[in-house]
Amino acid sequence: MRLKSAIFVSALLRRASVEGAFAVVERRGAEEAGAIFVKVVTSDGAALYGPAPQTAFDEAYPADRKFVELVPPGRPEAEADARIARELKFDPDIFVVAIEDRAGRHFLDLAAL
Repeated sequence: MRLKSAIFVSALLRRASVEGAFAVVERRGAEEAGAIFVKVVTSDGAALYGPAPQTAFDEAYPADRKFVELVPPGRPEAEADARIARELKFDPDIFVVAIEDRAGRHFLDLAAL
């Protein structure tokens, strides 16, 4: 059974805080199953991570969450914001978490595609 999106986001915020990064929820989505997007902002740009496609999992109903890089690190923050705007047109129930971290850490499990 997968954690509710709101609980996963809460844990991500806590982890970032414990590690010395600043994290905030920019947009609150569907509490139970909203897709989660994470924007990582550094002094030289931004990166965006989103849910991995179902093909990245071995089982039909995975218990954990995995993410893929949608906008590579160091790109302008406007590029990440534009991608989020496109996602919102498709699904208005998404979470958007912004993390400001000098080292550019995202604190996520990335899928190996």
